[in-house]
Amino acid sequence: MADGSYHHGNLRAALLERAEAVLAESGPVALSLRGLARDLGVSHAAPTRHFRDRQALLDALAVDGFTEFNRRLREAAEGPGDVEQRLKALGRAYLGFAVERNALLTLMFTAKHDDRSGAELRELGHQSLETTSRLLAEAQQAGVIRPGDPVRLAQVAFSTVHGLAVLAVGGLLDDTPLADATDLALEILLTGLRPQG
Repeated sequence: MADGSYHHGNLRAALLERAEAVLAESGPVALSLRGLARDLGVSHAAPTRHFRDRQALLDALAVDGFTEFNRRLREAAEGPGDVEQRLKALGRAYLGFAVERNALLTLMFTAKHDDRSGAELRELGHQSLETTSRLLAEAQQAGVIRPGDPVRLAQVAFSTVHGLAVLAVGGLLDDTPLADATDLALEILLTGLRPQG
């Protein structure tokens, strides 16, 4: 495909889409601007119009990932149903993203980002916790979740759901369907978060 085949703005999106595919297939070490240019049939210099270097590409992938991840969590948190139903929906949204786009999620949470993008990525990363902690605070007001710092409770909830996603992606759930494991994990999590006594 010739460079001219991309309309303005489409090359950036195509680079990010192909980069995520390479990330999922071969991991971050396999990503290079030159390789992406070759895969897309554009000149070696074309990607540098959008990303100054490989790190900028990785950071852009992480930004796009967090943006989509946060959108899914917000939709679940603000969706229909009572607060417990929305908490379960939020857990399912997290798991859905984690299983569908695991390589991207790993990059989002583990990559070392440079100072230029680090602040934006930290802010985007905190948004997912804020969405969850706001919903937990609402659940506390409704009396269905125990008292305590909603941010800390959100961190515990994230670690539970993230751990299940790691098991699912690693093929360690054996014969347990992911939907069943998800329902059980969310029920146990919510049982533990309910007021005691």
